[in-house]
Formats: sequence, structure tokens, C-alpha cells
Amino acid sequence: MKEKKLGFGLMRLPVTDPNDAGKIDIELTKKMVDTFLERGFTYFDTAWMYCNFQSENAVKEAIVNRHPRNNFTIATKLHSAFIETKEDRDKVFNKQLEKTGAGFFDYYLLHDIGVEHYKKFKELDCFNWIRDKKEKGLVKKIGFSFHDSADFLEKVLNEYPWFDFVQLQINYLDWDSHGIQSRKCYETATRHGLPIIAMEPVKGGTLANPPEEVKKIFERHSPGMSPSSWAIRFAASLDNVFMVLSGMSDMAQLLDNTGYMMNFKPLNEEEKKIVGEAVDKINSSIEIPCTGCSYCTDGCPMKIAIPKYFSLYNADKQEIKEKGWTPQAEYYDNLTKSFGKASDCIECGQCESACPQHLPIIKYLKNVAKYFGK
Repeated sequence: MKEKKLGFGLMRLPVTDPNDAGKIDIELTKKMVDTFLERGFTYFDTAWMYCNFQSENAVKEAIVNRHPRNNFTIATKLHSAFIETKEDRDKVFNKQLEKTGAGFFDYYLLHDIGVEHYKKFKELDCFNWIRDKKEKGLVKKIGFSFHDSADFLEKVLNEYPWFDFVQLQINYLDWDSHGIQSRKCYETATRHGLPIIAMEPVKGGTLANPPEEVKKIFERHSPGMSPSSWAIRFAASLDNVFMVLSGMSDMAQLLDNTGYMMNFKPLNEEEKKIVGEAVDKINSSIEIPCTGCSYCTDGCPMKIAIPKYFSLYNADKQEIKEKGWTPQAEYYDNLTKSFGKASDCIECGQCESACPQHLPIIKYLKNVAKYFGK
């Protein structure tokens, strides 16, 4: 049976403490997993550091211990930030097998390849290492996730043409972005004959809650269909995309996504034009194109909740002027009780070196500090 195109991204699971991603609501996660499988979906995507290093444990508790191994597929990843020696590669991999209890991985990725991480992966010979895991039967398919230019993707694929797939950031807002280069990267991978997994189809939630004008455009055409459905269907409609990942943090999101993806229908020409209208509207209002991946926060010495602050800033900027009071400033104030303020930034640059979107985070934090400090 052909695998359905929607994958369950396990990076933003439901939590019992909104300020601690590691406090996973495991009982709700079990219910979501069961519903996902019952509706015919099988692909689960995790990684070493997701949910404050607890996501792979949740895989074992919610999936592996409760369902036959041939009823689901598991993907996980090796990130260069957590290895310093060749021995570390196996330490992480073996611990991942232990944490998930999976026995083997259906998909295994070198995580977040870009110019800097690529150097470390080469230095530690991770490309041949991951190939060896496949030859030994510990991994069925090998690939890598990618955040860089199409030209650099070309270089990687020319040097290592034997990968089974590549995971790219693809959504309708980044499709023609000069920074993200979704379309160019898609075309590069396709030219190399490499199947694609689409990540960030809803751009970290941005496209789940677009400006009101965009919601109205979508609603006029397809009453009752969520903005997320347009975003995920856009990525899934691309011929060379075989899987679209969606991070789902509550049952409502899961029911919505699986509802329209059970009998997936690609966007037609009229719908593609509507998506184009949405892009124009959003680009005129959004100011900080953050995906909410949180790579920037792990090493922040001031414990600043960078993606949360950017999200609040964007949301407040998208509010209609006539509304008057908006809740974002209150949310910001509440968060500063647990995290550093935007104004606490010491400009060390750690966040910018970790950002896969290559955003000028320090500058944006200054904007946020000035905006919410009023």
C-alpha cells in the first residue's frame, strides 16, 4: 500500500508545561498517535534534540511499545552540534536506538546540512558512516535535511550522489524567497532524481494563522477548510515530494490535517492562483520570517525565548489598527517572567550562527525590545 503523504512531526508535541518542551503530555500524544495510525498514516519524524531531548523517548512510549513495528515508519537524525569525535557518531546512534526502541530506523538523516555543518560532517566522515549504517541494515533509507542555497545543494549532491532522499523547507511563502530558495532547491533535487520530504509546510505555524485578508480569500473559495490545509496541500501537490511533515501539538490540528489528507487532492490551477494572492498579501504584512525551529535558543546565554518573541511581534504587526488593544504585549510580559527579555541580548551571535534561515536575529531582537518596551 502506498504511504500517505502526511508525516507526523514530533518536534512540537503537546506539553503539560507550556514553558518546557520536554514535559510531553504522553497520554494525549498516545491518543494522537492512535488516531493518526487509524486514519492510515504511518510516518513519524523525530530527532535527538526535539522536545528538550525527550521526543525520541516519546516515540518508544507512544508508538513502539504499543503498535506492531511494521505498522509505522520512524525517521530520526544526527546533528553535528552533538558530536565532536568519530566515536560520538555511534554513541548518539546507539542511544537513539535505545531511546526509541525501534530496532532499526526506516529513515535516518544528517541533520541541517549547510556550509558550516557540512564541514563538520565531512571532517568526521559522517557521509560514509551513514552509508555503512544502511549497508548493515540498521537504516533502510538515508538522507539529509538541508538549509542553504540551491548552489550548495548542487555541490553536496555532486559529491555524494548516493543518498535516497533529501528533506527541504518547502511552503508557499518561501517558494520564491531569495533567502530560503525553496523552488530552486526543489528543482535541484529533482534534477538529481532525489525524492523530497517537505518540512516547514506551515512555516512554524505562520501559515496556520495568516492575516485576516488571506483567511477570507481561502474561505471564499473553500468554506470550512483551514489555512493550514492550503499550505500543506501546496507542498504535497509537488510531483517530487513524497512526504510532507507537519508538527501537530493538539488533537484538533491532527484531526484537521488527517481529515483533508486521507483522500488527498492536489491543488488545481485556480487554487494555485489563490495561493499566489495569499503570498502577496502575507509578504506585505509579515516582518520577521522566523519558522520557530528554536535552534537559536539552545545556546542562548540569556535564555531569551527568541522564536516566541518573534511570533508575538509578527502577530501584533498583523493586527488591524482599528482593533485597539491587542493581547501580544501581555503575552510578551508574561514570558519575560520565565525567560530573558529581548533587551537582554548581549549580541554574542550564537543565535545567528545556529539559525538555518540565516536571519539577522540581533537586529530583530532590538526591534522587538523597542516595540514591546513601549
